[in-house]
Amino acid sequence: MGVAEHYRGQDPFTGEALELWVADGVLSTEPVAGATTVSADGWLVPGLVDAHNHVGIAPGLGVTIERARGYAYADAKAGALLIREVGSPVDTHPLDDDPLCPRFLRAGKHIARPKRYLRDYGVELDDPDQLADEVRRQAAAGDGWVKLVGDWIDRDAGDLAPLWTRAQLDAAVAAAHEAGARITAHVFGYDALGDIIAAGFDSIEHGTGLTPDLIDEMAARKIGLVPTLIQVENFPGIADGADRFPTYQANMRKLYANSGEVYAAAREAGVAIYAGTDAGGFVEHGRIVDEVEALTGIGLSPLQALAAASTDARTWLGVEGLTHGARADFLVLDADPASDLSTLRRPRHIVCSGQHL
Repeated sequence: MGVAEHYRGQDPFTGEALELWVADGVLSTEPVAGATTVSADGWLVPGLVDAHNHVGIAPGLGVTIERARGYAYADAKAGALLIREVGSPVDTHPLDDDPLCPRFLRAGKHIARPKRYLRDYGVELDDPDQLADEVRRQAAAGDGWVKLVGDWIDRDAGDLAPLWTRAQLDAAVAAAHEAGARITAHVFGYDALGDIIAAGFDSIEHGTGLTPDLIDEMAARKIGLVPTLIQVENFPGIADGADRFPTYQANMRKLYANSGEVYAAAREAGVAIYAGTDAGGFVEHGRIVDEVEALTGIGLSPLQALAAASTDARTWLGVEGLTHGARADFLVLDADPASDLSTLRRPRHIVCSGQHL
């Protein structure tokens, strides 16, 4: 057994005093003999959650496991100690043995169709009726999630278009749930959302095309939304690079222009919103605090935004926070994040699996 540590502070969500001990990378809410007090004040927050991240992706292909490790380190040093990796061409499971890496929940590879996603990033199904079988394979390869591409540019249509029929989506949801996994979908536009929501997906990524009726249906079905706000800021640049497809350009610019109103409406309707950076492509790793702060721009209070990247997100993902026996992943802050989210940028301590980063 290594040297045990002791932390005393305040819970910003309840205002109550917290006292934690760490031994062998695990939290204890009961005193551990011989523990050294590392911090006797401050605010204690569960490790942040990046619910949409790709440590196995970078611009281009060929990410090695060591390169992925570097991305994971960057995320952890920014306070993101739990990552839902929603699609990666690289199997990042070897990182699980590294105590300096975040904890991961994976969705296997993206499931798409030929010429309807970034080439070679995921599994490309020639026969879309094989979607349910592929969902089963990716569920077995992941850690409780499956991710498919719900819409992407159709070069014949010159705009975003759905990849799957309602029947195929129904079969995909059934296959995921039978395998004990949850299922999510990348969706930028409007046309794919109705069938995906009606099929009973567990989460929507981006969701810029949501309309009031679809928002109400998401809220009723308790479907989570990960808006990836700092990624949406790249929509104008994505549009600028698509001169061959003027209809798509106009659509992407419209989705961007309406996104703030769409997300605010989702919040007001009671849709559960979680923080995710979409790091790995246009977005650099280590930007979880940028996403947390951006959530206040759609009407979440600082404390609600923090919960979307900590307590609420952990509950949604089924991962413990500051509880007895949990992995020791937490931040010690000098100021109350409920009144100053910028304190997340200068944590006194980041404890990752009991290690100090």
